[in-house]
Amino acid sequence: MHPFWNTIVKVFPTWLAPNLITFSGFLLVVFNFLLMAYFDPDFYASAPGHKHVPDWVWIVVGILNFVAYTLDGVDGKQARRTNSSTPLGELFDHGLDSWSCVYFVVTVYSIFGRGSTGVSVFVLYLLLWVVLFSFILSHWEKYNTGILFLPWGYDISQVTISFVYIVTAVVGVEAWYEPFLFNFLYRDLFTTMIIGCALCVTLPMSLLNFFRSYKNNTLKHNSVYEAVVPFFSPCLLFILSTAWILWSPSDILEIHPRIFYFMVGTAFANITCQLIVCQMSSTRCPTLNWLLVPLFLVVLVVNLGVSSYIESIILYTLTTAFTLAHIHYGVRVVKQLSSHFQIYPFSLRKPNSD
Repeated sequence: MHPFWNTIVKVFPTWLAPNLITFSGFLLVVFNFLLMAYFDPDFYASAPGHKHVPDWVWIVVGILNFVAYTLDGVDGKQARRTNSSTPLGELFDHGLDSWSCVYFVVTVYSIFGRGSTGVSVFVLYLLLWVVLFSFILSHWEKYNTGILFLPWGYDISQVTISFVYIVTAVVGVEAWYEPFLFNFLYRDLFTTMIIGCALCVTLPMSLLNFFRSYKNNTLKHNSVYEAVVPFFSPCLLFILSTAWILWSPSDILEIHPRIFYFMVGTAFANITCQLIVCQMSSTRCPTLNWLLVPLFLVVLVVNLGVSSYIESIILYTLTTAFTLAHIHYGVRVVKQLSSHFQIYPFSLRKPNSD
């Protein structure tokens, strides 16, 4: 995609801050998530016998997804073009990307949804974790080697999904009901692509680059413990959130799948952002994220038994708390970096130039 991005970046004026491009792309992803949440709140809209998402919505989502992906690709080029590359820009870019994972995956889910022709909410939960671990694996690699490898699987998935959104508007969701090959349904192809990209591209390349760095004696962390510390919090998040699903007296994932996905994705984004800050500053990654403490307490309470109404209130409260905490963390870090490097986050002007 670099030839395409090199052409697109020339369209932007040189006074346009790269972080503003990054943030604009992120807002488009969030808008897609909210738009689809309105027309498909419970992921049944694509199931047979239900009111389907309007065709124009698929077109809008497809176009905005590709625009967001393009903006994510040209922000770094704009930074180098305007000689304004900073650690703040790197954190802003990859930090928002970590939060975009949940928005992107959950929005894509509406193409197939759940039901007889779709994917169950638990399977989608597992697929979400495949994407999340694929994302943090790349940053784990940089934490240990100092080099960030971004696999082609990301580019392929973004272009493909943008195209599938548009095709869905043309042929209708009913087209995805039919087998793709023999009895192999399109939902199975969707699942296979996500798992295949993770197992055949992301994981092998990250491990290969890690062992290359080990062989060349360029690893930043010598002990095995320090090398795997970044995995502690995400793994615990997976264990706790899965325990909540399995022990839920009201089957919380079936009742509020979208909110549950968002809660997990937000906590993951906070964990990843802290890892990104550590890899940028060459500091030790924290062993555990404090957001896991309230989640652990919630799992204990749920295991003791609560009513469906109370459990729903707990989920919404925890999700709100995670969201506010993550936004607070992001704003605080951006302010500190802006002050340290004497820059405005959304402008190319220096504070002392006023």
